[in-house]
Amino acid sequence: MPSRVPSLRMLRSFFTDGSLDSLGTSEDARSKRHSTSDLSDVPFSAVRKEGWLHCKQILTKKGKAEDREDMLAWIKVIRENSKAEGEDPGFASQALINKKLNDYRKVSPAGAKPDSSPKGSRGLGIRAEFLKQTGTSVPRSPRQDAAVAKDESSSQKAPWGINIMKKNKKSGPRAFGVRLEDCQPAPDNKNVPLIVEACCKVVEDRGLEYMGIYRVPGNNAVVSSLQEQLNKGATEINLQDERWQDLNVISSLLKSFFRKLPEPLFTDDKYNDFIEANRIEDASERMRTLRKLIRDLPGHYYETLKFLVGHLKTIADHSEKNKMEPRNLALVFGPTLVRTSEDNMTDMVTHMPDRYKIVETLIQHSDWFFSDKEDKGEK
Repeated sequence: MPSRVPSLRMLRSFFTDGSLDSLGTSEDARSKRHSTSDLSDVPFSAVRKEGWLHCKQILTKKGKAEDREDMLAWIKVIRENSKAEGEDPGFASQALINKKLNDYRKVSPAGAKPDSSPKGSRGLGIRAEFLKQTGTSVPRSPRQDAAVAKDESSSQKAPWGINIMKKNKKSGPRAFGVRLEDCQPAPDNKNVPLIVEACCKVVEDRGLEYMGIYRVPGNNAVVSSLQEQLNKGATEINLQDERWQDLNVISSLLKSFFRKLPEPLFTDDKYNDFIEANRIEDASERMRTLRKLIRDLPGHYYETLKFLVGHLKTIADHSEKNKMEPRNLALVFGPTLVRTSEDNMTDMVTHMPDRYKIVETLIQHSDWFFSDKEDKGEK
């Protein structure tokens, strides 16, 4: 390397004060023999031979870059000459690049025409290109680091096809607040909701002799938790879950299901007919009319009512232990089952005795109402 290549100390002086005063007089004399036009196309080999600062002083008397390309070129020369002297090129990374950027901004005209290169390359910025030239990584904020880490981790995920299959996997229908025909069906009876069958099974297995079953409410938080889980579309119910061990919670869950039905079990269009039938004075006529109305219910409503009344009949058969006679069960289920979707206070008050009586009658004569036996009068 020629001896007139500036030392590392001179490089620091150049980038610190932006002038050439600290350089030797021999360099000043050499620069007078040339003009800017003479060195407009100076190759890097000539720079290495003549000395980088010599050529640099010729190009700009103030020692500052004229344009973006000039600046990038000299950054490369600085790096190569620094390596040639055996110095660590890292010293020119942050402080020197910032200084060079300031010098470049000072000499750049305010109304300069922007670079005509594509937006993608301009988006990198001059600073990023300098850092690339000097081998220094672009500093990132913690938020940018997190974004990069997220991109790297996402590339390690399973193939896109598998992810799409998981996202498109259909869940089961909701359990609460939907019509009976839209509920997840029970395995043994497609017209009875799964939730109804599960609750009745739990009560019959463990609560036939439980005093006050269906009359004592369960913990609201646990009931809500089970409702939320079932509304996510569970196709199976784990009866071993500890939440299914509390009989009061399960009995409240069953009552909540019928209370939240958008179309009540006795249906809106037949509600008034049931109330009028219950007020028929002739007992035999009353029973036949109620039976006909029940048989006219839609399939899901008839089958669910049949299943539920059979369950309540089983509970009533153990009333000596659980103290839940047909009358007591009717007081609990009457307002929930026999209602309209838009129940008003007037109907609740005036029709309450009818609601009780209808459910009590169904429990007492469940076998006849849901069988093909001949008509009979009320006992």
